[in-house]
Amino acid sequence: MTHASEQDRVLIFDTTLRDGEQSPGATMTHTEKLEIAGLLDEMGVDIIEAGFPIASEGDFKAVSEIAANSKNSVICGLARASFTDIDRCWEAVKSAGKPRIHTFIGTSPLHRAIPNLSMDEMAQKIHETVSHARNLCDNVQWSPMDATRTEWDYLCRTVEIAIKAGATTINVPDTVGYTAPEESASLIRRLIETVPGADEVIFATHCHNDLGMATANALAAVAGGARQIECTVNGLGERAGNTALEEVVMALKVRHDILPWTTGVDSSKIMHISRRVSTVSGFPVQFNKAIVGKNAFAHESGIHQDGMLKNAETFEIMRPEDVGLAASNLVMGKHSGRAALRDKLKHLGYEIGDNQLKDVFVRFKALADRKKEVYDDDIVALVGDTVDPANDRLQIVSLKVLCGTDGPAEATLEMEIDGKEAIATEHGDGPVDATFKAVRALYPNEARLQLYQVNAVTEGTDAQATVSVRLEEDGVIATGQSADTDTVVSSAKAYVNALNRLLVRREKAGPGADTREVSYKDVG
Repeated sequence: MTHASEQDRVLIFDTTLRDGEQSPGATMTHTEKLEIAGLLDEMGVDIIEAGFPIASEGDFKAVSEIAANSKNSVICGLARASFTDIDRCWEAVKSAGKPRIHTFIGTSPLHRAIPNLSMDEMAQKIHETVSHARNLCDNVQWSPMDATRTEWDYLCRTVEIAIKAGATTINVPDTVGYTAPEESASLIRRLIETVPGADEVIFATHCHNDLGMATANALAAVAGGARQIECTVNGLGERAGNTALEEVVMALKVRHDILPWTTGVDSSKIMHISRRVSTVSGFPVQFNKAIVGKNAFAHESGIHQDGMLKNAETFEIMRPEDVGLAASNLVMGKHSGRAALRDKLKHLGYEIGDNQLKDVFVRFKALADRKKEVYDDDIVALVGDTVDPANDRLQIVSLKVLCGTDGPAEATLEMEIDGKEAIATEHGDGPVDATFKAVRALYPNEARLQLYQVNAVTEGTDAQATVSVRLEEDGVIATGQSADTDTVVSSAKAYVNALNRLLVRREKAGPGADTREVSYKDVG
């Protein structure tokens, strides 16, 4: 029974690597996907939706490797309502200790019109595909995409068919973020009460944040009987994003008095994975983001500061350390040694090898020479900026910029391209424009700049600037990110980083191949 006790455990289903990666520009590398999956597994996430295996060869390989390396979590792959998709999904997840197939179809009138299926034809398709999935795997999840805009009678009919065909989890997606909390709770409650066999399966909720109610809707669904929440780290996802993992986990923990359900997530690991997802996706966390935002535990108002000094609980409902934020931000400097840096990195949640430590330490010393004080966020930025030059065809050797109020800016850039050095001087409306033109002069390309974003890592005029650059070429999107105390240098590194990622995608696809992935927009 999934709703028999108020003390039932709520399963956390993370789809950062699938739904989160659908956010334009959030594409992660193979190595980054494996890293994020490992962190999710380690922090106690129950189910990891590792990807959409049929989408591309890269996605299939990532899901397969995540499945093979999983230790605790159920590893799930997504599949459309087709035997081909489901077979490919099973091939990818079957090596996991606990595999799951997640198959879906759009049941609302708008989504039924896409494949031009009648209600009866779709019902038959659901029966056939869920049955096929269950014959391969004993853990099958089914989703009626756009459930919140599906006719009630038809929704009940399709859910019953899926349960009879062998689905063990029924996910109820609010695909376009249309519903409200009261409706969300009522929908789950009515399905459990109405559909035969509903008390024998787990009901899940998957909410999008188009109206800013994803977390509220997810928690309301739990109150209605759902025992699985689908979410992403930082709320990453298409359009306005998904239910944020950190929000539901901490809401259940902090307000256990009125939300008497528990999760298995180690909340002290939240801040670390939030930072890593932000870095690898190129999507900075907004300062006032709940739980993980830079200002989430900052107090500037005089009355707030006075209250905090007297009793932290005056204005804090949770402790920073509850989410893995260091209670003390120990400042490091140029006299700090390698052992101190390793200890600091471990405290921040990073276990890195000797070679990476060597690289980070060299750049830490260089940063400490330019900055009087190096804070935790500076060190996090250094780790996030670590690259493997051996895998980069394009590398910056040096950059000199002239700019001011008189005349256009000038950038002289020296780069190493496939092992050969080249130099170019270009002019532009500003130093960044001139620098980007110099990159294009040295390595001509048709990539279109979709996003250029600068964020200060810490306070002060000597703060590092983290720059995110998103490029698009022939339907392929890549994001590059870099940090430096010089904003123009950081911009150049981020731009070249994004170009290198585009090149990797091309090389993996082969000459003349279509590098665009299978479209699965607005899935679930």
